[in-house]
Amino acid sequence: MNKVILIRYSEIHLKGNNRHYFLKLLRDNIKNALKKYNLSIEEIPSRYVIRNFDEKDVENVISDLKKVFGIFSISVADEVDSNVDTIIDFVKGISLEGSFKVHCKRADKKFPIKSLDFEAQLGAIILDNNKKAFVDVKNPDTLVNVDIRENGKSFIFYKFIYLAGGMPLGENRDGLLLLSGGIDSPVAGYMMAKRGLRQDILHFNSYPYTSPMAKDKVVELAKIIKPYIGCRYMYIVSMTQIQEQFHINCKEEYAITLLRRSMIKIAEILAEKYRYKTIITGESLGQVASQTIEGLTLTDNARKTTPILRPLIAFNKDEIISLAKQINTFETSILPYEDCCTVFLPKQPVIKPKLDIAINEEAKIDLPSFLQNAIQNMEIIQI
Repeated sequence: MNKVILIRYSEIHLKGNNRHYFLKLLRDNIKNALKKYNLSIEEIPSRYVIRNFDEKDVENVISDLKKVFGIFSISVADEVDSNVDTIIDFVKGISLEGSFKVHCKRADKKFPIKSLDFEAQLGAIILDNNKKAFVDVKNPDTLVNVDIRENGKSFIFYKFIYLAGGMPLGENRDGLLLLSGGIDSPVAGYMMAKRGLRQDILHFNSYPYTSPMAKDKVVELAKIIKPYIGCRYMYIVSMTQIQEQFHINCKEEYAITLLRRSMIKIAEILAEKYRYKTIITGESLGQVASQTIEGLTLTDNARKTTPILRPLIAFNKDEIISLAKQINTFETSILPYEDCCTVFLPKQPVIKPKLDIAINEEAKIDLPSFLQNAIQNMEIIQI
């Protein structure tokens, strides 16, 4: 008998002829997430099995697996040979009280007893050996699972631990995540990583109007979400000169609109330079003045061809906060250090900006030169 961790996937089953590619991605991501442990990973039909780990590491292993997209559920299980007498001998040693149910999954159709018959047989053994136990097939306190697999092994466990699912993170850095330091953008990165999109990070600051600790906060957020999104690099671009020019020369109510457009212009230049396929933002429709339909339309207009993905577009704030807490970014995100969007904040930002006005306002300064200067002086951090 061996203690193992069973790993199940679901969506990958739908990938047809490409399934092996996604299974390799998942296996590589699991190995990378668990590389600090001395263990082994075996692939069996529809499962991965983690073996030879130190049982004191189980909780940490589970915690690290929760950051690997593509995993549907896991279970800590006892592995025995798929032999009727061997399974019965194990079940005789089960000690429990209260209601229970036995669930048998017979993936190996050569196993000599059908699932329902074996469930009844094993349930009777548990009743004989546990005088305070009784059967409840609808809402049992304990579910005894017997998973009989095609490789000649059976796995007996009591709990399914459900993970994020989704698709395994890809091999290439395909996305550029605009990470502001607020609550939303880390969650946006998480949501796109759940669809297999590996991302690096672009952050804008406005030092000295913003504190150096604001930058430290975002670096910490990047470290927290790295296991999810697979980031390697963080680009930090100063918007100080651009914002000063907007503040001096342009309509005050358009300051945020012009800033957002400049951010997207810079993001697209970097995407083209470093071959990122898309830009990801944490925008949610109607959450702030710049995220109205009109505001988002003007932001989109600032790019040429690079698509912008907004995974939180229909989320309300409570849903975003709940996810932020789940991925442990919330407490860092609410640290009281301002980001560049709070600099020169207009008293009444325009809610329904007009494209022709925005273009006219941008023309009041030599914006292309300021954008290039900001990029030339950016900082690149390896996360």
